[in-house]
Amino acid sequence: MTRLTEVLAAAKAENRAALVGYLPAGYPSNEGSAAAARAMVEGGCDIIEIGLPYSDPQMDGPVIQRAVEHALAHGTNTHHVIDNVRAVAETGAAALCMTYWNPVERYGVERFAAELAAAGGSGVITPDLIPDEAADWIAATDKHGLDRIFLVAPSSTDARIQLTTDAAGGFVYAASTMGITGTRTQVGDKAAELVARTKKTTDLPVCVGLGVSNAAQAAEIAGYADGVIVGSAFVRALLDAPSEEAGLDAVRALAAELAQGVRAGR
Repeated sequence: MTRLTEVLAAAKAENRAALVGYLPAGYPSNEGSAAAARAMVEGGCDIIEIGLPYSDPQMDGPVIQRAVEHALAHGTNTHHVIDNVRAVAETGAAALCMTYWNPVERYGVERFAAELAAAGGSGVITPDLIPDEAADWIAATDKHGLDRIFLVAPSSTDARIQLTTDAAGGFVYAASTMGITGTRTQVGDKAAELVARTKKTTDLPVCVGLGVSNAAQAAEIAGYADGVIVGSAFVRALLDAPSEEAGLDAVRALAAELAQGVRAGR
């Protein structure tokens, strides 16, 4: 059982959804992103996703791209990502890495899994990797006790959802809308339907992401999902802050607001 599984079970025992926050490593600096992740935990995040900056993102919207471009320009690499994961794990929160597949393959699948597990990471979200093409990853995560988190989307067929959940661990990531990341005025109306379809295939928790930016949206999703995933809103809070210290205050406050939202959802 990973720390992720424990955290999700604890949230369920409290009759609430878990709050999952995302930040890319390296913004505003490698030390600054670790500090921001810790501030998010202080504010109420149960789980933190540390993003591995990548030069060819497929799902990242303009807010996350700005932070990622800064991180890459300042030399952020996989070692820094793992250091950020370690910083989160040391708080007691569940620490995940979110990464496209190419950087993992280039770094070495076995090496990446081993180092992430040694740092206290619970698992990895791989948005562009499908179970059909994940034999090496499945073997490495099994060996090192990591949860592998795959995505389902409104366009996924029932057969594809079943295939995905059969290979997943920790939780299933339900993308609420088709398209790139970014805050939205409302969560896609297909999210609840997607969660219901996914839950028919698995006992794993189902967490919803893409578009959440405020407590009201968090409460809405918490009414039917096991976790609420927030990314761009946290990144924007850092981007808009006039200083690193102000950025820490901003993400801490946003986490507190969203934590109230997930608790109000049921």
